[in-house]
Amino acid sequence: MTIKNITNYIEELAPLNYAEDFDNVGLLVGNYQTEVTNILVTLDTLEETVDEAISKNCNLIVSFHPIIFGGLKKLNGNSYVERVVLKAIKNDIAIYATHTALDNSKNGVSAKMCEVLGLINSKILIPKKGIIKKLTTYVPNKNAEQLRYALFSANAGNIGNYDNCSFNILGEGTFKGNSSSNPTLGEKNKNHTEKETQISVIFESKDEGNILKALKENHPYEEVSFEVVTLENIHQDIGMGMIGEFPLEMEEKEFLLYLKKTMKTDCVRHSKLINKKIKKVAVLGGSGSFAISNAKRAGADAYISADFKYHEFFKAENSILLADIGHYESEQFTKNLLVDYLKKKFSNFAIILSEKSTNPIYYI
Repeated sequence: MTIKNITNYIEELAPLNYAEDFDNVGLLVGNYQTEVTNILVTLDTLEETVDEAISKNCNLIVSFHPIIFGGLKKLNGNSYVERVVLKAIKNDIAIYATHTALDNSKNGVSAKMCEVLGLINSKILIPKKGIIKKLTTYVPNKNAEQLRYALFSANAGNIGNYDNCSFNILGEGTFKGNSSSNPTLGEKNKNHTEKETQISVIFESKDEGNILKALKENHPYEEVSFEVVTLENIHQDIGMGMIGEFPLEMEEKEFLLYLKKTMKTDCVRHSKLINKKIKKVAVLGGSGSFAISNAKRAGADAYISADFKYHEFFKAENSILLADIGHYESEQFTKNLLVDYLKKKFSNFAIILSEKSTNPIYYI
């Protein structure tokens, strides 16, 4: 079993193109063709994490946060990032990071928060744009059905609860091949008119390679005419944060105490209590102050995230309870999510949950 086999499976849950543009996800250290011994799953990759991997005979670390975020100009061990990378390379340990690819997954970080908190009827808080694309192509009528189903088999034409979706228009195509051409229909250097079907299907950007491959393998023409455009439509199942609801509403103080206990945090920083029952709750793992307005627009009674600054608590404006539970605390169950996911597929080596807390923040 190679690292590539493992990462292909992880990317079914968190495709790399789900990641934000600023991020650095994927295989950060190592070679995809390396045979895997065991896997260590962690939230962060520190020197002590690499030591733990060595002691447990793990040559692949699957980390949520990327240890390499910006460019590395030197590798001389003068920073903790450089020391981690050097130690990993020296001991033939690969490092793979998911970060915002998993943040934007329907079954990712925020979904795990909803599960731990017991929220039901959850949905994406900020659906992601730029994920949906449309393919339009033109094919002889007699080949249209075969091509359509080849595209469907490659994951084109899925819309919410429906699949095999396409739009088709009958028309006529014209072309003339030059002396170097080898036309399937018609003759070289002669104008040809063919009754064709225009086929349009939408798809997720992560499937574009497979869909274009299916198109070219199942289209009869020597030169395939097609267009791919990125749509402005949002994808309801991909994006940051989630919003759900408790089966029963809670008083604010009851909610905050429940939050402190359930999310295993020593401190919950919150906005002013406004004597409002808490039932509908938005969550977002990690630094989530940018989504306060989204939580308010969605009608949330409370919003749980981390790293709120002083002035951002004023944005509650007596309409929502903001709760900052800490960055590590909001994402701590992500490694459990990854371990459980990997264990469903792989059983011929150990998938180990890191025992180390990598939280850099302490309370007194």
